[in-house]
Amino acid sequence: YRDFWTVRIGVGPGVLIPRADSETLLEVAVTQCPPPRRILDLGTGPGTLLLAALAQWPAASGVGVDASQTALDYARRNAAALGCADRAQFRLSNWGEGIEEQFDLILCNPPYIGTDEPLMAEVAGHEPGEALFAGADGLAEYRRIVPDLPRLLAPGGGAILEIGWTQREAVAALGEVAGLTVSAHRDLGGRDRALLMRS
Repeated sequence: YRDFWTVRIGVGPGVLIPRADSETLLEVAVTQCPPPRRILDLGTGPGTLLLAALAQWPAASGVGVDASQTALDYARRNAAALGCADRAQFRLSNWGEGIEEQFDLILCNPPYIGTDEPLMAEVAGHEPGEALFAGADGLAEYRRIVPDLPRLLAPGGGAILEIGWTQREAVAALGEVAGLTVSAHRDLGGRDRALLMRS
């Protein structure tokens, strides 16, 4: 397991292990966004961001999507362990495909490592490549996710995406092309870590 935000997330083979840097997304949501009623977690993995958000906002409910059935199995078990299975729905899907409703808050920690970038041994040896790598420049999944955000965001809603620390300009440009306003936020180490995109 890993402790993340205020929740404990069960993890194991086949899922991305939560990291403290990703808590930046929750910090931005709490400080920059109104309390959400409906939350979407794109690439939910073991449910990390969605379940942390549901713990933060007890009146909210949400949907977590992932392309890995293994990850979704962990997510469902974690939701049950945290007592919020009645507020969390998990779906097998590629990003926003098949999602028809709109959400007040969208959270997303997509793969953003370039295929030729070096990795720490503990990451390379234990975590699924599909949760890490995103084409030669690390931007392949953002190119799929960001153009779909205006359709998925409720009026006044915000999407918060984790980024690699060198990717702020490139991912922000995708958001601006999609008609979104973008602000960057740093992690505790002072590196760009999250982009807030509003419709």
